[in-house]
Amino acid sequence: MNDIPFTLDQLKIFHVIAVEGSFKRAAENLYLSQPALSLQMQNLEKHLNVTLFERHKKKIKLTDSGQLLLRYATRILALCHETYHALADLQNLQSGTLIVGASQTTGTYLMPRLIGLFRQKYPQINVQLQVHSTRRIAWAVANGQIDIAIIGGEIPIELNGVLNILPYAEDELALVIPKSHIFSKLEKIKKEDLYLLNFITLDNNSTIKKFIYKILQKNGIDSNRFKIEMELNSIEAIKNAVQSGLGAAFISVSAITKELELGLLHWSKIENINIKRMLCIIENPTRYKCKFYKNFFNF
Repeated sequence: MNDIPFTLDQLKIFHVIAVEGSFKRAAENLYLSQPALSLQMQNLEKHLNVTLFERHKKKIKLTDSGQLLLRYATRILALCHETYHALADLQNLQSGTLIVGASQTTGTYLMPRLIGLFRQKYPQINVQLQVHSTRRIAWAVANGQIDIAIIGGEIPIELNGVLNILPYAEDELALVIPKSHIFSKLEKIKKEDLYLLNFITLDNNSTIKKFIYKILQKNGIDSNRFKIEMELNSIEAIKNAVQSGLGAAFISVSAITKELELGLLHWSKIENINIKRMLCIIENPTRYKCKFYKNFFNF
Protein backbone atom coordinates (compact mmCIF):
# COMPACT_ATOMS: atom_id res chain seq x y z
CA MET A 1 0.00 0.00 0.00
CA ASN A 2 3.05 2.30 0.22
CA ASP A 3 2.86 2.97 -3.53
CA ILE A 4 -0.44 4.91 -3.22
CA PRO A 5 0.55 8.52 -4.04
CA PHE A 6 -2.01 10.24 -1.80
CA THR A 7 -3.45 10.14 1.70
CA LEU A 8 -7.04 10.23 2.91
CA ASP A 9 -6.36 13.66 4.41
CA GLN A 10 -5.28 14.94 1.01
CA LEU A 11 -8.40 13.50 -0.63
CA LYS A 12 -10.57 15.10 2.04
CA ILE A 13 -8.90 18.50 1.55
CA PHE A 14 -9.16 18.20 -2.23
CA HIS A 15 -12.85 17.25 -1.94
CA VAL A 16 -13.68 20.23 0.29
CA ILE A 17 -11.89 22.63 -2.08
CA ALA A 18 -13.86 21.20 -5.02
CA VAL A 19 -17.17 21.51 -3.15
CA GLU A 20 -16.50 25.02 -1.83
CA GLY A 21 -14.94 26.25 -5.07
CA SER A 22 -12.40 28.23 -3.07
CA PHE A 23 -9.13 27.58 -1.23
CA LYS A 24 -10.03 30.27 1.32
CA ARG A 25 -13.47 28.83 2.19
CA ALA A 26 -12.04 25.30 2.28
CA ALA A 27 -9.32 26.41 4.71
CA GLU A 28 -11.94 28.03 6.96
CA ASN A 29 -14.12 24.91 6.78
CA LEU A 30 -11.23 22.62 7.73
CA TYR A 31 -9.69 24.99 10.31
CA LEU A 32 -6.42 25.02 8.38
CA SER A 33 -4.26 27.90 7.23
CA GLN A 34 -4.34 28.61 3.51
CA PRO A 35 -0.57 28.01 3.13
CA ALA A 36 -0.90 24.59 4.79
CA LEU A 37 -3.83 23.67 2.57
CA SER A 38 -2.06 24.89 -0.58
CA LEU A 39 1.05 22.89 0.33
CA GLN A 40 -1.01 19.71 0.67
CA MET A 41 -2.49 20.26 -2.81
CA GLN A 42 0.92 21.05 -4.32
CA ASN A 43 2.27 17.78 -2.90
CA LEU A 44 -0.77 15.91 -4.21
CA GLU A 45 -0.32 17.33 -7.72
CA LYS A 46 3.41 16.57 -7.58
CA HIS A 47 2.92 12.94 -6.52
CA LEU A 48 0.16 12.37 -9.09
CA ASN A 49 2.09 14.31 -11.75
CA VAL A 50 -1.04 16.14 -12.86
CA THR A 51 -2.59 19.62 -12.57
CA LEU A 52 -5.84 19.48 -10.59
CA PHE A 53 -6.90 23.13 -10.53
CA GLU A 54 -7.15 26.03 -12.94
CA ARG A 55 -6.84 29.26 -11.00
CA HIS A 56 -8.67 32.37 -12.19
CA LYS A 57 -8.15 35.30 -9.79
CA LYS A 58 -9.99 34.20 -6.62
CA LYS A 59 -11.95 31.39 -8.28
CA ILE A 60 -10.79 27.88 -9.02
CA LYS A 61 -11.96 25.36 -11.59
CA LEU A 62 -11.15 21.67 -11.77
CA THR A 63 -9.16 20.39 -14.72
CA ASP A 64 -10.18 17.15 -16.45
CA SER A 65 -7.78 15.34 -14.11
CA GLY A 66 -9.36 17.15 -11.16
CA GLN A 67 -12.86 16.10 -12.25
CA LEU A 68 -11.72 12.48 -12.52
CA LEU A 69 -10.07 12.56 -9.09
CA LEU A 70 -13.19 14.17 -7.60
CA ARG A 71 -15.36 11.26 -8.75
CA TYR A 72 -13.04 8.71 -7.17
CA ALA A 73 -12.42 10.79 -4.03
CA THR A 74 -16.18 11.00 -3.47
CA ARG A 75 -16.47 7.22 -3.70
CA ILE A 76 -13.45 6.58 -1.46
CA LEU A 77 -14.62 8.99 1.26
CA ALA A 78 -18.14 7.54 1.06
CA LEU A 79 -16.76 4.05 1.70
CA CYS A 80 -14.86 5.36 4.74
CA HIS A 81 -18.07 6.76 6.23
CA GLU A 82 -20.02 3.62 5.37
CA THR A 83 -17.41 1.50 7.14
CA TYR A 84 -17.72 3.60 10.27
CA HIS A 85 -21.55 3.45 10.26
CA ALA A 86 -21.60 -0.30 9.63
CA LEU A 87 -19.21 -0.96 12.53
CA ALA A 88 -21.18 1.40 14.80
CA ASP A 89 -24.43 -0.42 13.97
CA LEU A 90 -22.80 -3.77 14.74
CA GLN A 91 -21.51 -2.56 18.11
CA ASN A 92 -24.73 -0.83 19.18
CA LEU A 93 -27.81 -2.83 18.29
CA GLN A 94 -30.31 -1.10 20.59
CA SER A 95 -29.65 2.52 19.79
CA GLY A 96 -27.82 4.57 17.22
CA THR A 97 -27.33 7.82 15.39
CA LEU A 98 -28.97 9.09 12.22
CA ILE A 99 -27.35 12.07 10.48
CA VAL A 100 -29.88 14.30 8.72
CA GLY A 101 -29.07 17.27 6.51
CA ALA A 102 -31.03 20.33 5.45
CA SER A 103 -30.56 23.55 3.54
CA GLN A 104 -30.70 26.82 5.49
CA THR A 105 -34.43 27.67 5.60
CA THR A 106 -35.56 24.05 5.80
CA GLY A 107 -33.06 23.27 8.54
CA THR A 108 -33.99 26.31 10.62
CA TYR A 109 -37.78 26.17 10.48
CA LEU A 110 -38.99 22.74 9.31
CA MET A 111 -36.52 20.11 10.50
CA PRO A 112 -36.47 20.89 14.25
CA ARG A 113 -40.24 20.28 14.41
CA LEU A 114 -40.00 17.16 12.28
CA ILE A 115 -37.10 15.73 14.29
CA GLY A 116 -38.89 16.53 17.55
CA LEU A 117 -41.93 14.50 16.47
CA PHE A 118 -39.68 11.68 15.24
CA ARG A 119 -37.81 11.52 18.57
CA GLN A 120 -41.14 11.20 20.43
CA LYS A 121 -41.85 8.04 18.44
CA TYR A 122 -38.26 6.72 18.41
CA PRO A 123 -36.57 8.05 21.57
CA GLN A 124 -33.71 5.54 21.27
CA ILE A 125 -32.50 7.13 18.02
CA ASN A 126 -30.13 10.06 18.28
CA VAL A 127 -30.69 12.43 15.34
CA GLN A 128 -27.93 14.83 14.37
CA LEU A 129 -28.99 17.73 12.14
CA GLN A 130 -26.48 19.44 9.86
CA VAL A 131 -27.57 22.72 8.23
CA HIS A 132 -25.57 24.17 5.34
CA SER A 133 -26.07 25.43 1.80
CA THR A 134 -27.85 23.10 -0.61
CA ARG A 135 -24.54 22.52 -2.42
CA ARG A 136 -22.65 21.42 0.69
CA ILE A 137 -25.51 19.23 1.91
CA ALA A 138 -25.83 17.50 -1.48
CA TRP A 139 -22.13 16.69 -1.56
CA ALA A 140 -22.25 15.43 2.04
CA VAL A 141 -25.08 13.05 1.08
CA ALA A 142 -23.12 11.92 -1.99
CA ASN A 143 -19.96 11.13 -0.03
CA GLY A 144 -21.75 9.44 2.87
CA GLN A 145 -21.34 12.06 5.61
CA ILE A 146 -25.12 12.55 5.79
CA ASP A 147 -27.71 9.74 5.66
CA ILE A 148 -30.66 11.69 4.24
CA ALA A 149 -31.50 15.34 3.65
CA ILE A 150 -34.33 17.72 2.81
CA ILE A 151 -33.35 20.65 0.59
CA GLY A 152 -35.00 23.56 -1.17
CA GLY A 153 -32.43 24.41 -3.84
CA GLU A 154 -31.03 22.71 -6.91
CA ILE A 155 -28.30 20.13 -6.41
CA PRO A 156 -24.93 20.64 -8.16
CA ILE A 157 -24.98 19.52 -11.78
CA GLU A 158 -22.10 17.12 -11.05
CA LEU A 159 -24.43 15.08 -8.82
CA ASN A 160 -27.21 14.60 -11.38
CA GLY A 161 -27.71 10.86 -11.68
CA VAL A 162 -25.77 10.23 -8.46
CA LEU A 163 -28.50 11.07 -5.93
CA ASN A 164 -32.14 10.04 -5.71
CA ILE A 165 -34.30 13.18 -5.61
CA LEU A 166 -37.84 12.70 -4.25
CA PRO A 167 -40.47 15.50 -4.08
CA TYR A 168 -41.45 16.11 -0.45
CA ALA A 169 -43.55 19.26 0.01
CA GLU A 170 -44.31 22.59 -1.64
CA ASP A 171 -42.86 25.73 -0.08
CA GLU A 172 -44.31 29.16 -0.91
CA LEU A 173 -42.18 32.30 -0.80
CA ALA A 174 -44.01 35.42 0.38
CA LEU A 175 -43.30 39.09 -0.21
CA VAL A 176 -43.39 40.59 3.29
CA ILE A 177 -43.46 44.28 4.13
CA PRO A 178 -43.73 46.28 7.37
CA LYS A 179 -47.24 46.61 8.77
CA SER A 180 -46.85 50.37 8.55
CA HIS A 181 -46.16 50.38 4.79
CA ILE A 182 -48.84 51.94 2.58
CA PHE A 183 -49.01 48.74 0.48
CA SER A 184 -50.23 46.80 3.52
CA LYS A 185 -53.65 48.40 2.98
CA LEU A 186 -53.92 46.87 -0.50
CA GLU A 187 -55.40 43.43 -1.16
CA LYS A 188 -52.83 42.90 -3.92
CA ILE A 189 -50.04 44.94 -5.47
CA LYS A 190 -49.12 45.23 -9.14
CA LYS A 191 -45.89 43.92 -10.64
CA GLU A 192 -44.66 47.47 -11.26
CA ASP A 193 -45.07 48.27 -7.55
CA LEU A 194 -42.09 46.04 -6.80
CA TYR A 195 -39.80 48.70 -8.27
CA LEU A 196 -41.04 51.15 -5.62
CA LEU A 197 -39.94 48.98 -2.69
CA ASN A 198 -36.61 48.94 -0.86
CA PHE A 199 -35.49 45.31 -0.66
CA ILE A 200 -33.59 43.39 1.98
CA THR A 201 -32.08 40.25 0.49
CA LEU A 202 -29.70 37.38 1.07
CA ASP A 203 -26.35 37.56 -0.71
CA ASN A 204 -25.95 36.70 -4.38
CA ASN A 205 -24.80 33.13 -3.63
CA SER A 206 -28.17 32.28 -2.07
CA THR A 207 -30.06 29.58 -4.00
CA ILE A 208 -33.38 30.99 -2.74
CA LYS A 209 -32.55 34.44 -4.10
CA LYS A 210 -31.58 33.00 -7.49
CA PHE A 211 -34.78 30.94 -7.60
CA ILE A 212 -37.00 33.94 -6.75
CA TYR A 213 -35.38 36.18 -9.35
CA LYS A 214 -35.72 33.42 -11.96
CA ILE A 215 -39.48 33.16 -11.32
CA LEU A 216 -39.89 36.93 -11.38
CA GLN A 217 -37.98 37.14 -14.66
CA LYS A 218 -40.36 34.59 -16.21
CA ASN A 219 -43.18 36.94 -15.20
CA GLY A 220 -41.62 39.97 -16.86
CA ILE A 221 -40.04 41.50 -13.76
CA ASP A 222 -36.47 42.80 -14.00
CA SER A 223 -34.79 42.23 -10.61
CA ASN A 224 -31.87 44.41 -11.75
CA ARG A 225 -34.20 47.39 -11.27
CA PHE A 226 -34.85 46.54 -7.61
CA LYS A 227 -33.61 48.99 -5.01
CA ILE A 228 -31.52 46.86 -2.65
CA GLU A 229 -31.41 48.48 0.78
CA MET A 230 -29.10 45.85 2.28
CA GLU A 231 -27.89 42.26 2.00
CA LEU A 232 -27.93 40.08 5.11
CA ASN A 233 -26.74 36.53 5.71
CA SER A 234 -29.65 35.09 7.71
CA ILE A 235 -33.43 34.85 7.45
CA GLU A 236 -33.83 35.95 11.08
CA ALA A 237 -31.85 39.13 10.41
CA ILE A 238 -33.99 39.85 7.35
CA LYS A 239 -37.22 39.33 9.30
CA ASN A 240 -36.06 41.72 12.03
CA ALA A 241 -35.06 44.31 9.43
CA VAL A 242 -38.50 44.16 7.77
CA GLN A 243 -40.25 44.39 11.15
CA SER A 244 -38.15 47.48 11.89
CA GLY A 245 -39.47 49.15 8.73
CA LEU A 246 -36.22 49.01 6.76
CA GLY A 247 -37.67 47.40 3.64
CA ALA A 248 -39.41 44.44 2.00
CA ALA A 249 -38.21 40.87 1.49
CA PHE A 250 -39.12 37.53 -0.03
CA ILE A 251 -39.18 34.90 2.72
CA SER A 252 -40.40 31.31 2.93
CA VAL A 253 -43.87 31.15 4.48
CA SER A 254 -42.61 28.40 6.81
CA ALA A 255 -40.18 30.93 8.30
CA ILE A 256 -42.78 33.61 9.09
CA THR A 257 -45.74 31.63 10.44
CA LYS A 258 -45.42 33.11 13.92
CA GLU A 259 -44.89 36.68 12.68
CA LEU A 260 -47.96 36.50 10.44
CA GLU A 261 -50.11 35.13 13.28
CA LEU A 262 -48.94 37.91 15.62
CA GLY A 263 -49.42 40.59 12.96
CA LEU A 264 -45.76 41.61 13.00
CA LEU A 265 -45.39 41.35 9.22
CA HIS A 266 -47.73 41.81 6.25
CA TRP A 267 -47.82 39.27 3.43
CA SER A 268 -48.28 41.36 0.31
CA LYS A 269 -49.73 39.33 -2.58
CA ILE A 270 -48.61 40.16 -6.13
CA GLU A 271 -51.16 40.10 -8.95
CA ASN A 272 -50.98 36.88 -10.99
CA ILE A 273 -47.73 35.72 -9.38
CA ASN A 274 -47.17 32.86 -6.96
CA ILE A 275 -43.61 31.92 -6.06
CA LYS A 276 -43.44 28.29 -5.02
CA ARG A 277 -40.64 25.76 -4.92
CA MET A 278 -40.54 22.03 -4.25
CA LEU A 279 -38.72 20.79 -1.18
CA CYS A 280 -37.04 17.47 -1.97
CA ILE A 281 -35.62 14.51 -0.09
CA ILE A 282 -32.21 13.48 -1.36
CA GLU A 283 -30.37 10.23 -0.66
CA ASN A 284 -27.58 8.20 -2.18
CA PRO A 285 -29.00 4.90 -3.48
CA THR A 286 -25.61 3.16 -3.62
CA ARG A 287 -24.34 3.80 -0.11
CA TYR A 288 -24.80 1.83 3.10
CA LYS A 289 -28.05 2.69 4.90
CA CYS A 290 -27.85 2.78 8.67
CA LYS A 291 -30.45 0.65 10.43
CA PHE A 292 -32.60 3.67 11.37
CA TYR A 293 -32.73 5.17 7.89
CA LYS A 294 -36.00 3.44 6.95
CA ASN A 295 -37.65 4.57 10.20
CA PHE A 296 -36.96 8.21 9.40
CA PHE A 297 -37.70 7.90 5.69
CA ASN A 298 -41.12 6.29 6.31
CA PHE A 299 -41.88 8.76 9.12
